[in-house]
Amino acid sequence: MARYTGAVCKLCRREGKKLFLKGERCTSSKCAFEHRSYAPGQHGQARKKNSEYGTQLRAKQTARRYYGLNESQFYKYFLMAERQTGMTGENLLRICESRLDNIVYSLGWASSRAEARQLVTHGHYLVNGKKVDIPSYLCKAGDVVAIKKASLDSDKFKAILEKVGTVPAWLELGDDNTAKVVDLPTREQIEVPVEEHLIVELYSK
Repeated sequence: MARYTGAVCKLCRREGKKLFLKGERCTSSKCAFEHRSYAPGQHGQARKKNSEYGTQLRAKQTARRYYGLNESQFYKYFLMAERQTGMTGENLLRICESRLDNIVYSLGWASSRAEARQLVTHGHYLVNGKKVDIPSYLCKAGDVVAIKKASLDSDKFKAILEKVGTVPAWLELGDDNTAKVVDLPTREQIEVPVEEHLIVELYSK
């Protein structure tokens, strides 16, 4: 599977908004977007007039990069969202939020989505008592996510758990390093900076 290995700060600059792809660095004075909020490249500071298609494309790219998905994954989720009842755009974001790597990030068990993806791949988390090492695993309401007991002894996880803050209302953090998916999030509980109806319009052309 193709994976982006370039400078992730360029992605934020290209979309013109912070996507928080580098964890704590994005909230510090070292954030590249704070110093150069214009698009990368020779003509990055030039004024650009977006077409309707360009606006829709930027919305799709923003959401895709926010969740760290490639095009084929993102389109697959769009097709899933279309088959579900309700608004397709909201369904799409809800599916992306229910990925295991995103839930791990939302719980504060990783500093970024990229780190969450890596930790899941290394088998540090359990879902309903079973090890799951697939970042794209889609959790359902009622699922219980936990950190493996063996992983809790590492300095890495000791440092992570010291920084855990508040979690979204659709997740419930337990006292024993477990968390429950109370329900899938509503649109108001999803903080992705994108107008999802533009993505639906783009894919519906």
